[in-house]
Amino acid sequence: MNTTLEKAFSVGKYLVSPLSRLSESGRYLASVSIRSGSGRGTHDRVFRFIPQFDTQEGALQYAIDDVTTGSGNAIPQPETQFHTRTRNPLWPRKN
Repeated sequence: MNTTLEKAFSVGKYLVSPLSRLSESGRYLASVSIRSGSGRGTHDRVFRFIPQFDTQEGALQYAIDDVTTGSGNAIPQPETQFHTRTRNPLWPRKN
């Protein structure tokens, strides 16, 4: 299996790298790497997608579209991020 890493781009504080991989069946698989932080605090998530594609370009475009349109919700939006000072009144529960 060959993996192709295409040019990365930024979305806010995240570095997004679309990837395509040629499967054993001869079709292309799409995935995307989303990285945040720097140095020892770097965090990287890789999302693999189920659809298979006839072309490498199709697989890469699918990965890019999923991130940029927000359909996969891979990149947290500011209103959905957790705040460290906010406590959930239901957790932890005392017995």
